[in-house]
Amino acid sequence: MGILYGMVARGQVVLAEFCASQTTASTVARQILENMSQGKNDSNSSFSHDRYIFHVKRTDDLTVLCMADDASGRRIPFAFLEDIHQRFVKTYARAIHSASAYAMNEEFSRVMCQQMEHFSTEPNADRLNRLQGEMSQVRSVMIDNIEKVLERGNRLELLVEKTSSIQGNSVRFKSQSRRYKNTMWWSNCKIMAILILLLSLIIAYVLFAFVF
Repeated sequence: MGILYGMVARGQVVLAEFCASQTTASTVARQILENMSQGKNDSNSSFSHDRYIFHVKRTDDLTVLCMADDASGRRIPFAFLEDIHQRFVKTYARAIHSASAYAMNEEFSRVMCQQMEHFSTEPNADRLNRLQGEMSQVRSVMIDNIEKVLERGNRLELLVEKTSSIQGNSVRFKSQSRRYKNTMWWSNCKIMAILILLLSLIIAYVLFAFVF
């Protein structure tokens, strides 16, 4: 059966209500409002009446109330009350403080009807369960991202190792090239010296033969 009745009130002034079936819920709800303390402290409370439970959420002077069967527990009805409270404040804002009795009933009773059906029939309407599911998904995504980051870190480390190896090989290649160039230069110098010496000997021999 789920949630069967909903009400929004400012103090003792009922601003909107909706009942899904013929019950005495409205009368009992007014008795609860009258018996509640007039303080403005935020509070959540539940009252048993026959086979139904009345759940009440009070924030400052605004009271949101619903009646649900006992099988609904507490979490879903209070999730419904939180949802109704947020929608009501967002829709009417400052008008709440000066509105007369049932000023928002024609419009907001339809909203309560829709949300009562939603929270009574939709498994994901329970905000805590929904948030836990979302947190589980976020945790899975974070773990996946961490694994990807670690994998990228390993790849980066491998890349750094390869880069260092390439740099080392480059230094060794340059050193070897320099030694090879020096060796070739000295070899060329020796060959030139030998050629110059041979050429000098040939010239000296020719001159000596020509003179004598």
